[in-house]
Amino acid sequence: MLEIDGSQKSGSGTILRLSVALAAILKEPLHIFNIRMKRTQPGLRPQHLEAVMTAARLCSAEIRGAALGSSEVWFTPGEIQGGKITSEIGTAGSIPMLLMTVLPMCAYAKQQVSLRVTRGGTDVRNAPTINYLRHILLPLLSRMGLKATLTIRKYGYYPKGMGEILLEVDPCQNLSPIRLDRFGEIKQLKGVSVCTFLAERKVAERQARAAMERLGQLDLRPNIEIINDMSNPLQKGSSVALWAETNTGSLIGGDAIGELGKPSENVGREAADNLIKELEARATVDLHLADILVPYVALARGSSVYSSRLITEHLDTNIWLAEKILGTKFHVTRVGDLFQVEAIR
Repeated sequence: MLEIDGSQKSGSGTILRLSVALAAILKEPLHIFNIRMKRTQPGLRPQHLEAVMTAARLCSAEIRGAALGSSEVWFTPGEIQGGKITSEIGTAGSIPMLLMTVLPMCAYAKQQVSLRVTRGGTDVRNAPTINYLRHILLPLLSRMGLKATLTIRKYGYYPKGMGEILLEVDPCQNLSPIRLDRFGEIKQLKGVSVCTFLAERKVAERQARAAMERLGQLDLRPNIEIINDMSNPLQKGSSVALWAETNTGSLIGGDAIGELGKPSENVGREAADNLIKELEARATVDLHLADILVPYVALARGSSVYSSRLITEHLDTNIWLAEKILGTKFHVTRVGDLFQVEAIR
């Protein structure tokens, strides 16, 4: 049985999410305790609980201890079957974070996975936006052999959520390694600026204009799609996701969300500034991707490499956990102002 202390390293929900996913892939029983002990509200919150329950449905797992506020869970997985799965968060909890729990599992399912997630947040604080996953994470994973499509049916924001997505994944069983060792030159720069039930205030247009002006100061000319969304009358909101692709295959993103009292122009500039930090550093992945990629490169046979401008708490935690559970060897070395991450399995 895998024994994982959730208070180690970041002490955050990422330990729970990744432990459950890797246990299911290995078909190993998991006992995780001290869940989210370093957070102000420790234990399982609604989004973490639903992530565990969704993973359990995907692999017919037996679970004990999975309840709101619980700090200890026993998770005994069966076969990852796939098929049609439904998940309901019920709050503005992050849909992207739930997807990142089960997506590695989907690679090893027996059949195609069709996951419908309802009543959650597509674009909320402390998580990548849904368009970040759709336009940055999934295209990069497709190069590793994991083909997935993400359909956004309803955008959802804090505090009500009410977002809905459909994720369809074709299992691949064997992930290919990926090597992103050179930044190269920017080949294209794109983005999506979306607002929900805020078209009359031209929020999406204002966000896009501010992002373009900020990037234009560095002679960068993005093509930003404007989406005046009307999918969710119960929750207004907005977001911006930007990404750059280089001629060496690097895919680098930056995003931001709208909030009450936050001018639309600030949202656009924030997303642009987040992207600019990555581009100026010439890292081959952005900070989000640096930690999200860890389980995939840890599972891939062979050597994968990429560079990050920082070793974040989440990146350090995910490397520690992947080494502990999978036995994959990671080497992190300083190369100039960047950190090169190499995974060998």
